[in-house]
Amino acid sequence: MASPSSLSPPQVPMELHMVNRKKLLHSFRDNLSLSSRPLHGFVFLQGGEEQNRYCTDHTELFRQESYFAYLFGVREPGFYGAIDLASGESILFAPRLPADYAVWLGKIKSLSYFEERYMVDSVHYTDEIAKVLHQRYRGPGKPLLYLLHGLNTDSNNFSKPADFEGIDKFTTDLNALHPILTECRVVKSGLELALIQYANDISSEAHVEVMRNTKVGMKEYQLESLFLHHTYMYGGCRHCSYTCICATGDNGAVLHYGHAAAPNDRTLEDGDMALLDMGAEYHFYGSDITCSFPVNGKFTHDQSLVYNAVLRAHNAVISTMRPGVSWVNMHKLAERTILESLKEGNLLFGDVDAMVHERLGAVFMPHGLGHLLGIDTHDPGGYLKGAERPKEAGLKSLRTSRELLEGMVITVEPGCYFIDALLLPALETAQTSKYFNHEQIHRFRGFGGVRIESDVYVTSDGCVNMTKCPREIQDIEAVMAGAPWPIKKTSIPSVNGKV
Repeated sequence: MASPSSLSPPQVPMELHMVNRKKLLHSFRDNLSLSSRPLHGFVFLQGGEEQNRYCTDHTELFRQESYFAYLFGVREPGFYGAIDLASGESILFAPRLPADYAVWLGKIKSLSYFEERYMVDSVHYTDEIAKVLHQRYRGPGKPLLYLLHGLNTDSNNFSKPADFEGIDKFTTDLNALHPILTECRVVKSGLELALIQYANDISSEAHVEVMRNTKVGMKEYQLESLFLHHTYMYGGCRHCSYTCICATGDNGAVLHYGHAAAPNDRTLEDGDMALLDMGAEYHFYGSDITCSFPVNGKFTHDQSLVYNAVLRAHNAVISTMRPGVSWVNMHKLAERTILESLKEGNLLFGDVDAMVHERLGAVFMPHGLGHLLGIDTHDPGGYLKGAERPKEAGLKSLRTSRELLEGMVITVEPGCYFIDALLLPALETAQTSKYFNHEQIHRFRGFGGVRIESDVYVTSDGCVNMTKCPREIQDIEAVMAGAPWPIKKTSIPSVNGKV
């Protein structure tokens, strides 16, 4: 049975989204001034729509489109939003609901309700968009709409520009808005950080509850259920940031385990490592946390070897992060640290510099070190326009190659996996085979993997780890044995003022 939480869901100030709109307005105006373009027209976005499951009448649980959520904080579907570049005023357009909505879905809220709730300057109906924007426009010619259209470098999909009846009576720009609004999302305000911290706090607490209740013989989906129950029951988090990964045993080597074809359904066996990647979302803002631990509560020598290799990399990166640091270099630091640890553990031989040159680290950690985090698990802005992805093994999977900025939130998630599809070719290739202790490395086939992931925000002179899970082996074992978390450290008594 999950323990009650010491946390309570915070009230969300709508000032958060007012700050976001002002940030965009200032940035957009500055950009227009630099390009000698007139400061008129509207930033115009379309919110998300409810979706039915295929051809059925089953409506999926709605979650707002992320850029729209960032600017307006609206939780209902079917809205549009505009920001008048000349006046700075913000306008929402709400769907005009049919009368029988009140029978099936609840009270029909007034326009004044939305105006007050979302702290915008005015609210109108969506069938009035063209009329209202034409009335407000003060520039020459047809009113100009800056629409959201651009590439998401994580999904390789394009954002959908707004569309409505009468848009043909406007001039539209599909290029200017996306890069500016995306860059606004990269650096978080204090109000945004507070929500991300709360999502981390409740998710960290839930991970600890899962650790305490994990037992040999359970199903992976029971671990997922424990996490979801805690974050919803005690944290008010109806949404998860992503599909939970609850991998045990050799499933830990499946990097995106937990999808429909691999549905968290294995039985936990004595001697398994668990790799649990789960994070709750609160008011759109998310968390992304991975904990790895033995399902029986006690680390073996081999489990300790791999776990400590990853922990050393995790800690080395966090201790080095600060503004101006290259994320590519942080990935390389994590790789090198893991290779050094595996060499010390007698799994590898030879010169670590040579291993790095041969990209041996990508055999054990094929994914990138981390990604920007915010309203999306993989928040946009990882690659600026014109930036190229690295092409080397491992590095090509990086979700950003940027230098760190103060106010960024980014995940640090090094891992070490034993994936046959990567390991066997490396064992058989002349350039890399010589680095392996073949007798020892085969013992780890079927081991799975270890990942340790924390959410970190960059400060002016370093960084702060927002995740609060037990990481040291002795702490994990103590928590799984029933110790409270955080563990109260026993102080050493002093004698004559000396410790």
